[in-house]
Amino acid sequence: MKQLNSIKNLIYYFFKNPLIGFAFLIISFALIISVLGANIRPDASFDANNQIPQISRQPPGTTISFLKVRKNKEVAQKNFLEKLFFGGQEPIYTLEPFYDYKFSGSKIIIREFTADSSSLNYKPTYKSFELVNVINNLNNSNVSLETDYSLFINKVKNENIEIKTYYFGTDKHGRDLLSRLMAGTIISLSIGLVSVLISLFLGLFLGAVSGYFGGIVDDVILWFINVVWSIPGLLLVISLILVLGKGFVTVFIAVGLTMWVELARVVRGQVISLREMDYILAGKALGFSNYRIIMKHIIPNIFDPIIVLCAATFASAILIEAGLSFLGIGVQIPTPSWGAIIDQHKEYIVHSDKSYLALFPGFLIIILVFSFMILGHHLREVLSQKDKLKLIDNSVNVV
Repeated sequence: MKQLNSIKNLIYYFFKNPLIGFAFLIISFALIISVLGANIRPDASFDANNQIPQISRQPPGTTISFLKVRKNKEVAQKNFLEKLFFGGQEPIYTLEPFYDYKFSGSKIIIREFTADSSSLNYKPTYKSFELVNVINNLNNSNVSLETDYSLFINKVKNENIEIKTYYFGTDKHGRDLLSRLMAGTIISLSIGLVSVLISLFLGLFLGAVSGYFGGIVDDVILWFINVVWSIPGLLLVISLILVLGKGFVTVFIAVGLTMWVELARVVRGQVISLREMDYILAGKALGFSNYRIIMKHIIPNIFDPIIVLCAATFASAILIEAGLSFLGIGVQIPTPSWGAIIDQHKEYIVHSDKSYLALFPGFLIIILVFSFMILGHHLREVLSQKDKLKLIDNSVNVV
């Protein structure tokens, strides 16, 4: 019962601050977007990369009508799980934006949508499509317009005319900016997760071995840690990328290999403070192996500062990846990355009504990094509160 009350007190203490509730909500929302991926994006194509040049740089809230023209090839429909694991669905239709349309015999004629329609030199352009090709390019030989004309008209109106609203507008290539930002969320969270995992593996291993064994082992590992520590993190990441080559996986490895040093130093210090404790000495006297002592008796007792550092590592990794992608040596196009999206639209930041194209991803980076920093800071306070509760419980038991 006492343990249950302590857990309730910790949960209450964790969520009583509105900022931590906000951070938890942002991180949870980002996680849901990353997990569901193409299943919830307005543009479900791979990397949200469905380009429609005619609608480039449209402002947020723009509503556009499209004629959906069936592609003249077989496109496999993917189910929920396939979209989840493969990152998207190849579009079945080609989208043709238009202002208005009319039917003329066996054809549909559209007045094409153009990004510069407000210009004084604007001249309307028209495009026509065979109705049988609009509905189904693959089996049009089996279709008779003469007997099913009214059916065709209704089918096109109901199934091949689509109205879409671009809530965040479109980028300079005519892609849905909201979908690109949603697709970029998984890049940011993935780079953070991989960096934390690599940091945990290297930092725990090197820090624990260095702190536990001491002597020459400690001197060698500490020298290596200090050498890596002395190299600027961004410079080290860039060097690794230049050696390993650009690419999605390379960025993950390079960022992860530069984020473990601080964790190793903290683990080493914690292990040194614990290795002479009575329960550690008792374990050695009972003949426990070094592996058992480290993994079962030392690591569990130093996990509190490790958790806090993991949150900070997550945030730092997101910033580094965004910076690398902005410089053009991170995640390569067309894979969406918030840093790359800023880079592609940096010319609009100053003196332009299209500045939102670069500001939206920048704002998301700030919000997500801020959330992880708040989470790490609050975890430190919660863990210190847990130690206070332990002391109170021990005092009550003694009395």
